[in-house]
Amino acid sequence: MATVQTTYVGGFRTENIHLQSGTQILTDAPTDNQGKGEAFSPTDLLATSLGTCMLTTMAIRTAKDGIDMDGAKCAITKIMAANPRRVSEIVVAFTFPKEYTAEQKKLLEDAALTCPVYYSLNESLVKTVDFGW
Repeated sequence: MATVQTTYVGGFRTENIHLQSGTQILTDAPTDNQGKGEAFSPTDLLATSLGTCMLTTMAIRTAKDGIDMDGAKCAITKIMAANPRRVSEIVVAFTFPKEYTAEQKKLLEDAALTCPVYYSLNESLVKTVDFGW
């Protein structure tokens, strides 16, 4: 069964429905590539997938140890390259709501760097991660 149903609606925009939940995400071509930039671009979603996967995997991995991650954030920067046009680097910079022990930091880092999206991205794509400690 499909996960997402995508429809091209014109004007360089797609409508994407997550079939299990009914949640909708629109995408637009970016302003530097003929788009309006009124929604996430497909490459924005790629970069966002890395950051959100890292946070989610860290939360799953640390929940059993009672490590509080509520309020943890990451700023995600997508860097494009040309010829061919592609995402060449994703920078993920974390901020955490509290201080962690050295052991907790190691657990968080290991979880982030082994998330499924991190492993799924081509090795030529640079993934720069700053944990902020």
